[in-house]
Amino acid sequence: MTPAGTTAEGPELLRAAAASGIHRISVPTPFAVGRVNCYLLEGSPLTLVDTGPNSGKSLDELERALNALGHAVEELELIVITHQHIDHLGLTEVLVRRSQAEVAALDLLVGYLQRFGAEVSQDDAFSMAIMRRHGVPDDLSIALSTVGAAFRAFGCSAQVTRPLRDSEQLVVGERSFTVLHRPGHSPSDTLLHETATDVLIGGDHLLPHISSNPLISRPLGVASDAASAAERPHALQTYIASMGRTREMALSYVLPGHGDPFCDHVALIDDRLGMHERRAAKLHGLLADGPLSAFELAQRMWGNVAVTQAYLTLCEVLGHMDLLVADGRVIETEGSGVVRFQAH
Repeated sequence: MTPAGTTAEGPELLRAAAASGIHRISVPTPFAVGRVNCYLLEGSPLTLVDTGPNSGKSLDELERALNALGHAVEELELIVITHQHIDHLGLTEVLVRRSQAEVAALDLLVGYLQRFGAEVSQDDAFSMAIMRRHGVPDDLSIALSTVGAAFRAFGCSAQVTRPLRDSEQLVVGERSFTVLHRPGHSPSDTLLHETATDVLIGGDHLLPHISSNPLISRPLGVASDAASAAERPHALQTYIASMGRTREMALSYVLPGHGDPFCDHVALIDDRLGMHERRAAKLHGLLADGPLSAFELAQRMWGNVAVTQAYLTLCEVLGHMDLLVADGRVIETEGSGVVRFQAH
């Protein structure tokens, strides 16, 4: 039996999707996650779901793939953005300039996309506050913020002309998709569920090979000076709740934002839930010798990776600490401006 989330069925599912008028276009990114999937939806309006990052190589490959499908950038009529991360939206401005396409995104994301540069700067300030509060040394948090600022050029602002509300219908030709807001990986994660076929265009909500990291993100619409690091979002708990809602759906297969399409989303979700339980238990065990900050826990868990990818691993640890605090197995204390966790 093929394990849940593997890609043995991937080519067959891609052929089935293409036969129905949904074409995957995989374009390169400069990020560790690798290529990102965009999806061309045949019909009127001719629709592209996600764009890839703002880079010449990504644009070249996207354009060649469109041409191979008998289309051109200039023919695009609608661009749908699944969430706020730059590998999914960076080419929007270029594509709109060439095609005059409309842009659709979750209504909660509209202001963020229109003020992208300023919003990302506020995200950086919020992330730095989170890192400092949870034990990341100042020199490391500043260095990571500098690296993050360098990556902003792979994103862009976008003028959303079609705000999408949770549960509304998006019609492309003869097909209809239900818009589903499933936050967790980001505050704006948006899925498209084709109700007639039960195909799900899933963005980064569920990925076949890796668990989508529930990043601790500044709440949409809240300025960084008002978004307190002491009252940070509990992203993993939000993500688990969103997965629970998706688990209840009857789906034929999922077209993810990275990797190949897959069936049996229930088995994949159950596997991820089990993984989170095991990781929480392992982190709890690391507290046996006394209180530790989230950064100290990350270092004990992942070693040097906790330094090179400090914010990612910090979010991972904090998510599992939230689960343990909610279960009454860990308590959170603060001293000298740094939070530490203690087994209870």
